[in-house]
This record gives sequence, C-alpha cells and structure tokens, in this order.
Amino acid sequence: MGLDEFDFGQTPVDPEQISGLRIPMVSSLAQINSLEQANINEALRWLLTKRSISNLLTETFIRRLHKRMFGHVWKWAGDYRKTDTNIGVKWYLIPVELNALLSDVNYWILNSTYPPVEIAIRFKFRLVSIHFFPNGNGRHARLMADLLMQYQFNLPRFSWGQSLKEDVRDEYLKAIVLASKGNIKPLIEFAIS
Repeated sequence: MGLDEFDFGQTPVDPEQISGLRIPMVSSLAQINSLEQANINEALRWLLTKRSISNLLTETFIRRLHKRMFGHVWKWAGDYRKTDTNIGVKWYLIPVELNALLSDVNYWILNSTYPPVEIAIRFKFRLVSIHFFPNGNGRHARLMADLLMQYQFNLPRFSWGQSLKEDVRDEYLKAIVLASKGNIKPLIEFAIS
C-alpha cells in the first residue's frame, strides 16, 4: 500500500504534499503520526523556554509555530496551502482571512468583547475554518488557543476533552460542526472538559 492510499484524517493529503515528506523510508500512516507527534513534542519543549510571546497574534508566529510542529516531517510545514481542500477558504484568500482574524482577535481582547476562554476558542475555530496549511491545522489551532490562554490571559491551557469517557474525537467533531452553525458553546465546553 502506497502513502497515497492512506487516509490522513480530515484533510486528505494529495500526492504533491506527500512528495514533501522529509523522511523517505516512511511507509505507513502510523509512522507518520509517530514522527509528527515527536516533532510536536519538540515544539512544545521549545515553547517551554518562552516566558512570553510578544508576537503571538502575528502571521510570522502562526507560520513559525506550524513549521516548528511539523518541519522535521514535511517540507511544506509553515507554508500556506496552494490548493483548495474540502475544509477552509479558497487558498488565495488565506492572507486576507488571516488579517481579518488577527484584527478581530485584537479587537476582542482590547474591548473585552468576550470572556478570555471564548476569545481563545473563537480564535481556534476561525484558524481551523480558514485551514491555512496542507495538514496539521487542528493540532496547530488547539496549540494556538492554548498559547493565547497562557501568554495573553495568564490562564491555564485547555484540557481538550481529557475528562470525557466517550469517543473524544467524535465529541470534538460534533462541537466543531455546531460552532460552524453559530453555536460556539459546545466547543468551549469540550475545550474545558
């Protein structure tokens, strides 16, 4: 079975993206998942060295974090996708949508439009909705929300459903669907559960 036959999760990886794999000996989705998790763990260790992140709400940091999370596995890590996917805005609208999102989040923070938890979850949801990168968007967006909680609001990171007994992924996807219909509350409840 070739890599092009594997289901890479919510966003299918096209053959051009697969050609961006940095490790040529990988032959299974399990190996890719393992390598990605090791890379994410390395990014988390890097973040532990940060007392503050002054440029958290910038395009530069958003892209840098994705590259830190996936750059040892994928050559395209940190680069915006250049094709349309089943999720997200048209690829050529990514910079415009990001600029709008960052403006909105800064406005919400300056004007206390929502409580901090809701700001972070709305930020995470919009990041996923834009779907900047070929893959890794959900993991990247959850970490960005955690960093916003920690560095902007000086609050604990989210638990992301760790207390749930049922299928956590199903609950997360249900909350995302409800958020896409305008009901952000289930996604907030999932994040703090």
